[in-house]
Amino acid sequence: MTDAANGLLCQTADWDFATLQRIHDACEKVALGELGLDVYPNQIEIITAEQMLDAYSSAGMPLYYRHWSFGKHFASQEAFYRKGLMGLAYEIVINSSPCISYLMEENTATMQALVIAHAAFGHNHFFKNNYLFRQWTDAEGILDYLDFAKSYVAQCEERHGRLTVELTLDAAHALMSHGIDRYPGKKKLDLRLEEKRAGERRLHEDSAFNDLWRTVPAAEDEKDEAEQVTEKQQEEMRAKLGLPEENLLYFIEKRAPRA
Repeated sequence: MTDAANGLLCQTADWDFATLQRIHDACEKVALGELGLDVYPNQIEIITAEQMLDAYSSAGMPLYYRHWSFGKHFASQEAFYRKGLMGLAYEIVINSSPCISYLMEENTATMQALVIAHAAFGHNHFFKNNYLFRQWTDAEGILDYLDFAKSYVAQCEERHGRLTVELTLDAAHALMSHGIDRYPGKKKLDLRLEEKRAGERRLHEDSAFNDLWRTVPAAEDEKDEAEQVTEKQQEEMRAKLGLPEENLLYFIEKRAPRA
């Protein structure tokens, strides 16, 4: 746990990457050897205060799509930070595999040792072994899924225009707090399936598009037919729609009509 040259992990507040490696190895020896922790592989990133503010604005995610709201949050938080009205976290840790820990470069060597022990091993062990975290998260697939989502949004901007995608994301952000499942185990992240679905959707849109359909008038008796729906038919309709569904964003994604 000590540096062979001086018997200490560090002697001053300054640090370099060799010092960080020594600190990490010492924490790892205690965490795994003495405490018996079970952790994901660690990935430690050193970032500036500005990069920490950027991470704040994008919910701490290392890969994210582009949206104006992230820039708005960054500008607001940067103004508060520069005026001394808010502080910054010493670290941010991402529940993924590898477990990503962002450390502020302004930290002293002693503080880096504390946050490595706290985030890279404490949080990491908790993420991997906590019952609820294991139910709710897919640490192995989240980074690949974020990369897929970011690329998919960029492709949609090229295909449909930036403004159209921005309006869609605005609506999704407005419903963000209603896009959470309170009960786990309903669906599992499957990146390959999502990529396949995206490809099939594009092929269907290309083959089925016909601009004449928008000129077809709606049937006049649709309203009367809707009023005559029986209770049994309503139950069947609810079953087909998967109701009740608490996650509004998920419901819209799966059930909304495709124009």
